[in-house]
Amino acid sequence: MAAYTTINPATGEVLAEFPVIDDTAALDLVDRSFAAYRSFRDTPLAERTAMLARIADLHLERIDELAGLLTLEVGKPITQARGEVELVASIYRYYADHAEKFMADETLDIAGGGSAVVRTEAIGPLLGIMPWNYPYYQVARFVAPNLALGNTIILKHARNCPQSALAIETVLRDAGVPTSVYLNAFIDSRQVADLIADPRIQGVSLTGSEMAGSAVGEVAGRHMKRCVLELGGSDPFIVLEDADIDAAVAAGVRGRVANGGQACTASKRFIVVDAVYDEFTEKFIDAITRVKPGDPTDPDTFLGPLSSAGAGDELDVLVQDAVAKGATLHSAPGAARDGAYYPPNVLTGVTQDMRAYHEELFGPVAVVYRVPSPQAAVSLSNESSFGLASSVFTQDRAVAEDLAKKLEVGMVWINSTSKSAPDLPFGGVKRSGVGRELAKYGIDEFANKKLIRSPAV
Repeated sequence: MAAYTTINPATGEVLAEFPVIDDTAALDLVDRSFAAYRSFRDTPLAERTAMLARIADLHLERIDELAGLLTLEVGKPITQARGEVELVASIYRYYADHAEKFMADETLDIAGGGSAVVRTEAIGPLLGIMPWNYPYYQVARFVAPNLALGNTIILKHARNCPQSALAIETVLRDAGVPTSVYLNAFIDSRQVADLIADPRIQGVSLTGSEMAGSAVGEVAGRHMKRCVLELGGSDPFIVLEDADIDAAVAAGVRGRVANGGQACTASKRFIVVDAVYDEFTEKFIDAITRVKPGDPTDPDTFLGPLSSAGAGDELDVLVQDAVAKGATLHSAPGAARDGAYYPPNVLTGVTQDMRAYHEELFGPVAVVYRVPSPQAAVSLSNESSFGLASSVFTQDRAVAEDLAKKLEVGMVWINSTSKSAPDLPFGGVKRSGVGRELAKYGIDEFANKKLIRSPAV
């Protein structure tokens, strides 16, 4: 069985390995999680939210250590890594502050006498399956609301960030979360399926690829388990005729290159109306190709290596397929791959017979399309099988809001790229997934909405 391994993507050096646990140990995780649930669900809410507040504090107290692990294991530039830790702290703090309101009993206005109240309660042990691109943030979106609820959690992290996974577990322990309430699990895909099938596991949350989501969703459906699937995206970035072009260019570069372009909500398809296509595209290509990959430990570096050399290989397959079929690749003079380092570039002339038209480009490669009108921009946006986030750049608020209603996505940002915040729901439609995280919506996905109906006296 393949190990969980820390490989520094900046150097290719193997730094640590952790074995996959055996089936007996995996089953023991479920035993422990189920036993812990019996008591944790009855822990007063004030005690659970106090744990969340302490988790938030510890993230900030240990920001240098935690951010350093992200840079070491997945190549995240250190300034962005610190930003991730700060965002995570805000998520735990948010649920510490708002869980009582979100979980308050709801009295229904009913016909007939008596009363009807809906309570929000825990449902039991949950399995989380998380990716490498935001090792702390993805976990926090799932863990914070469910600890508030009183659910217990078994967490399988990505194989290339095991030390980050262990650091999360340590923070939660030190914050007072009981040992078996949150359990890190170095398990493989077969064991994942076994855990989902176990009748004591009540739900599963996955953030990852379409392929992983399909596999997990199939097993969850077969065993009648709740699931939240946060999957890929090929997010449209629409630029209309009256847009502030310089602002759109600057936002587009950030939206495509931040985190190495390795985000499901990264801006990927730049859809520009004909009237400003030439101006936007010229400025955008110039700006994005000026971004040079650098040492991720340098606070001034914006683009570090991809998570691995293999990630660069996967991206390059899509780029070369497009070029071979007639697309034009725009790169900085002399720019070339170097291991996991992948220079940003732009594809134009992408057509439906190219994989880049249909598939998610997970790295710093943008595709720019020319369209004749705002209506055509919406049509092209909606052709995608994905439907996660999107951006609309225009100075006409009414037009932007009208387009927002027509876009088949879970999130629309006007004159901005996608930005996560604890009080904003996160999720998509179509093949971008099922369910929502964050805000009040995130606490409802794995909750029992229990009706208590009392007759009139």
